[in-house]
Amino acid sequence: MQATVVYARPDQQWVVPVELPAGATLGEAVERSGLLRLCPELAGAALELGVFHRRCAPQAALRDGDRVEIYRPLQIDAKQARRLRAAGRDGRPKKTKGTGP
Repeated sequence: MQATVVYARPDQQWVVPVELPAGATLGEAVERSGLLRLCPELAGAALELGVFHRRCAPQAALRDGDRVEIYRPLQIDAKQARRLRAAGRDGRPKKTKGTGP
């Protein structure tokens, strides 16, 4: 069975094809990819994994042709980021230019 394991950092990305036996799991694909050795930040961490943008447990079975994605933790929640942008950098609401006189 063929699968691809992908991981990206801001400065680099990896796309690693792997050959696995039938019934292999996402976790086994990540181990076989060698990314745990290449990327020290992954070693020993509780990995968030997915297949084609769907989160899956490391014990989930793979299908031939699956793309296993290793997700980095978010630096900030998307809702919180929108709130901060809307409030401005100092936490106060942004001033908008009026269209009136």
